[in-house]
Amino acid sequence: MHTTTKTRIAGLSGVTGVAALVAVLGASPAYADTAVERPDTFTSAFTVSATPDQVINSDGDSAPGEPGALGTYNFMINSDEEIICYDIALTGVTPPYQSPANTATHIHEAVAGESGPPRIAFPNPEGEGTLTSAGCLQGPFTTGVLNDGVDTGEGFSLKEIEADPAGFMADTHTAAFVPGAVRGQLAALPMGGADTGVTAAPAATDSTPVALGALALLGAGVGGAALFMRRRAGDA
Repeated sequence: MHTTTKTRIAGLSGVTGVAALVAVLGASPAYADTAVERPDTFTSAFTVSATPDQVINSDGDSAPGEPGALGTYNFMINSDEEIICYDIALTGVTPPYQSPANTATHIHEAVAGESGPPRIAFPNPEGEGTLTSAGCLQGPFTTGVLNDGVDTGEGFSLKEIEADPAGFMADTHTAAFVPGAVRGQLAALPMGGADTGVTAAPAATDSTPVALGALALLGAGVGGAALFMRRRAGDA
């Protein structure tokens, strides 16, 4: 059985702003791959602004998702250790979730306007109002979706995202919007030194939902005061 923990990354904001949140480490149910603590360093960082109009069905046709829904997916990667940390926030997305994969929240290998297989499955966002999911997963990755009998996460490396981030997208699927409630392509963020992570990020606007505080805080060095974590038993 996989050992799991959930890490809440400080700084997850609403749709259009950046606001700090207290970070949390605690026990949670098993969802997908091995959950681990965040590494000390990262090799890359990415953000996704997901909207309903970007959703594409399995036939490659436009299939608009949930009207008014918005999603922000922030990822930081240590490809040397095959660890991806994620901080996901959804507004206007209505569960229940539905997907043939292990979960309904994924990174797919697919360029804009096309469909493609899931490569990583993340715990589904939960909560009241803004739905959130945060933590770190370590490969090897599994999705629960088989292609010719082989899991679509098998053999996948995070270095593939780093080599071509525009070739990957993130989305979340629900029972009412099975092709996807929201979807968006990965966009690379500039990285700082080996121990500091993100040094700069694009400004958030009313039309582009970006929650970058999480990434900036996650990248803080050990001595930084901006990010702190506390343990809370039984956090689900």
